[in-house]
Amino acid sequence: MSVSAATNPSIEAPLSVEETGVGRALLEGLMLKILSLEGELSLVDLSNRMRVSYLIIDGLFERLRKEQLCEVKGMTAGVHRIVLSSKGQDEAVKLLSQNQYTGPAPVSLKDYASKVRAQSNRDFEIHPPDIARAFSKMVLSPETLSQIGTAVVSGRSIFLYGPSGTGKTAVAETLPSIYPDPVWVPYAIAVDGQIIGLYDSEFHQPAEVATAESDGRWVLCRRPRVLTGGELTLDMLDLQFNHQTKLYTAPVQMRANNGVLILDDFGRQRSRPEELLNRWIVPLDRRIDLLTLAGGKKFEIPFELFVVFSTNLDPSTLADDALLRRIQSKVKLDFVNRPQFHQIFQRVCSQSGLAYDATVIDRLVDLLTEMNQPLRPCYPRDFVDQICWTARYEGTQPQIRADTLAHACRNYFLASQGGAA
Repeated sequence: MSVSAATNPSIEAPLSVEETGVGRALLEGLMLKILSLEGELSLVDLSNRMRVSYLIIDGLFERLRKEQLCEVKGMTAGVHRIVLSSKGQDEAVKLLSQNQYTGPAPVSLKDYASKVRAQSNRDFEIHPPDIARAFSKMVLSPETLSQIGTAVVSGRSIFLYGPSGTGKTAVAETLPSIYPDPVWVPYAIAVDGQIIGLYDSEFHQPAEVATAESDGRWVLCRRPRVLTGGELTLDMLDLQFNHQTKLYTAPVQMRANNGVLILDDFGRQRSRPEELLNRWIVPLDRRIDLLTLAGGKKFEIPFELFVVFSTNLDPSTLADDALLRRIQSKVKLDFVNRPQFHQIFQRVCSQSGLAYDATVIDRLVDLLTEMNQPLRPCYPRDFVDQICWTARYEGTQPQIRADTLAHACRNYFLASQGGAA
């Protein structure tokens, strides 16, 4: 059944320490660390900082005051303003030496795993109109759209391959737009007393403002789109531990949960492709991943994401059949024909505010043929960029003409590729 924003209900805010799932000691420690760094704060300030209800903060405060770890400095609108006592400051220093996390209260691993599975992108009903709508700005054949749609329905993975400049990255980056509903992403997760930071504004875009009754430890986001390329290493697929802050950063696949992970330029990473693919065998098959804390403790997380392998290398040279079998959907994106090239050029001209002339583009196609250049889908945008840059340099208005396109070709291609034509 299709999941929509209307059927993705708010996460109810916990009203007690027990309902947070992370334990009193962790919450009290977080409160002490925040007070140590910020000084005097009201209980409302602490509630906002920790993203938990005032009722919970008030209960924690009463316990800390009884233990003589904090004291009241005054009242604002009937709410206590508090600071740490000297004993509380000593305790906070000790806690900060264990880890320096002072963000929103984390959620439990159990609650995180449960929510990720409930938001799985495998539960979608995807049909041809959905794919056509998502890729309406691209020129793709009906067969290619059908292949992409079939892969998305699987909710597992896809191998996009073919020559450079044929739109593989553009297709990969469009895939998240197929999913219309937002998902809940926590700021951080507590595992065995350790804190793993998860929410990252680079990958997680808030979709809308959650209601006041929602659990503030979670952010309602568009489905994640995590893109990594040649910089990817095996280490990036494991927890990253900061020895100064004593905090963990979630690996790329964990940040991409409930969304799309794009491995661009696959095969050009510093790690061998066989090593990377071997790392994915269990997650792709069983939908779970194993991570390890610095002390050696292993734990499972859900692997609920759509993985896109994109390469301009021959897939058969990157891995053996057993590994490639795990990626059951393979789509080749190739050069385009003359009508498709015209269609792409017309769209690019429209987006750039330039007049489109089919006769001039026909002459460009003939020129590219003379230069033994295939019709790559990237050429229209690249040539229009060249024309606009030249016009900006010369202080003129950009125009699509035979001479401006010939000049663009000379700038774009190496002389050995026919660029002197």
